[in-house]
Order: sequence, then structure tokens, then C-alpha cells
Amino acid sequence: MKILVTGASGFIGGRFARFALEQGFSVRVNGRRAQGVEHLVQRGAEFIPGDLNDPERVLALCEDVEAVVHCAGAVGTWGSYQHFLQGNVQVTENVVEACLKQRVRRLVHLSSPSIYFDGKSHVGIREEQVPKRFHNHYAATKYLAEQKVFGAEEFGLEVIALRPRFVTGAGDNSIFPRLMQMQARKRLSIIGNGLNKVDFTSIQNLNEALLSSLLATGSALGKAYNISNGTPIPIWDVVNYVMRKMELPPVTRYRAYALGYSAAVVNETACRLWPGRPEPTLSRMGMQVMSRDFTLDISRAQYYLDYQPKVSVWTALDEFCGWWKATHGTGV
Repeated sequence: MKILVTGASGFIGGRFARFALEQGFSVRVNGRRAQGVEHLVQRGAEFIPGDLNDPERVLALCEDVEAVVHCAGAVGTWGSYQHFLQGNVQVTENVVEACLKQRVRRLVHLSSPSIYFDGKSHVGIREEQVPKRFHNHYAATKYLAEQKVFGAEEFGLEVIALRPRFVTGAGDNSIFPRLMQMQARKRLSIIGNGLNKVDFTSIQNLNEALLSSLLATGSALGKAYNISNGTPIPIWDVVNYVMRKMELPPVTRYRAYALGYSAAVVNETACRLWPGRPEPTLSRMGMQVMSRDFTLDISRAQYYLDYQPKVSVWTALDEFCGWWKATHGTGV
């Protein structure tokens, strides 16, 4: 099978493109940074540069491929609605349109469980539990992008969307590096009682879910799937496991949620007034994420995709720590 992987210079797209090559797929990749996909080209991938905001470029990318794994998009929670609309919705519209014009058979879309998040604790969230209002621009535009994908099903495109939670492993530059940096500066505190449980996903397990999505048939198509390791763990246990592995002191200070939230409001306000509107080091969203239970029901993926997470969270964390030490040393 010949596939296109967008966002291949990023963590998830790059790891899946490498995994697909190992499975014998013919892989075309696109990414923002040519150096970010060099290791894939060396393994046999075809690299076509170009901005996914350009419909003609996306049309060329989708030529002569059977399936697209769409991992590109705007991430984070800080920025204008227009930024996220362009990076998540407009880009996805271009990919969908190109798939239809080039008669691509299948589109596997990487979405996010952030669409569920409302600042409150939730356990065992199911795919249909989408809120009426979204908590931030990222969540709103990721869900809108999903709807663009599912809207193409009536025109004959086979579609699946995955919503993986807290993906980690070698190459993860988003979850732990920032926490490590904060702890190195003695600016990290446990928010609340520190017992809130969350889901993580090994990148290797997500790769298997993406592969299953490419090969799925029948009633498995046309659905969104929660993806995680299926074993919720107190988030601060995970953070301190990484700190120990990285030879950093464990996080032992506690901060009341109300106090942390108030500090985040002040920080966000200052950043909005500061020239260039830099991203705050403390955010209201961050306070909520680090203090709330947030776990997913993955039974739909287990039933329809035969998804069975085999790589533990601790193995994924060991993989991340080993990679970070090899590429950055123990410093941050």
C-alpha cells in the first residue's frame, strides 16, 4: 500500500511514517522541516515539501496514493482562533478535497481528546460525549476538522478519526520537556492533592492503532476512536518517575488549586499585554489538566479495531528518557 503521512517532521507523524516503512508500506511524507524527515528519506520514504495551506500542493501530495494518514495541525492552547482555524480546519479541508479529487481510498485523521475537556474531572469518557461548547480554540477547531473528515464519507471516502491521549515515547518534545525545565528552575508544584488520574498512550501503541485504521473494513469505518493505554495513572506519579529517571529532584511542593489558578490568570493577562503576546508559563488550562481526572473509554477501539495496548506506560516513559538522555543529556 502506498500512503501519504502529513506532519511527518513532528513526533507522531514521524514515528508512524517510520513504523509504516518497517511494515513494508510505500511512504510519501510531508512536513514543515526537511531536516525533520531526513531520517525517513534515508529509510526509503519519498519527501515532497510544501505548505498544506496551498490546495494545489496538497493535490500533488495525494496523487497516486491509496491512503492518507493526516497528522499535521496546529497544537497547543495559546493563540488566536484564526491560527487554529487555519492550521486545523483549512488544512484538513485541503486534505479532504485532495483525497476526493485524486480518488484516494482512505483518510485516517489524527484528532484529539482535548475536545472533551471542560476543566472538570471526567472518568471513562466515551466518544459520543462531546460537549456543546468547547474549552479553547484548539478543541473547537480539532472537532470542526473531524466534521470535515466525516462529511466526506458520503462522497465515497473511507474515513476514521483517532483521539489519542498524552502520547509519549522517543521523540516526544511536548509533554515532559517543559515540565522538566520548570522543575529544573524550581517552578513546578503539585496542583491540588496530586491523586488525579489520567491516561497516557505509548507511541508504539498508537502506531498499532493507526495501522489497524489503515487496514480496517466494514463497520469499523466512519467512526472516531479514543486511544490510550487503558490504564489510568496518577499524573504526578508519572511526572516524578520521569524526574527520577532524568536525575532531577522529585516534585514535592503542593499548591492549592485556587492559588495556582489565580496565578495563571495573572500570568495570562500579563502575556496578553506584553509585546508579541508570548505564551505564558502558567495557564488556566495547565492548572486544570494537572489537577483533574481525565480518562478515556477505549472499548470501541478494542472492539472495532482490535486495539490491544501492549506497551506499558512505564516502558514508554523509559523510551522517552533514554532518547532524551541520548540526544540532550540529563540537562534541559
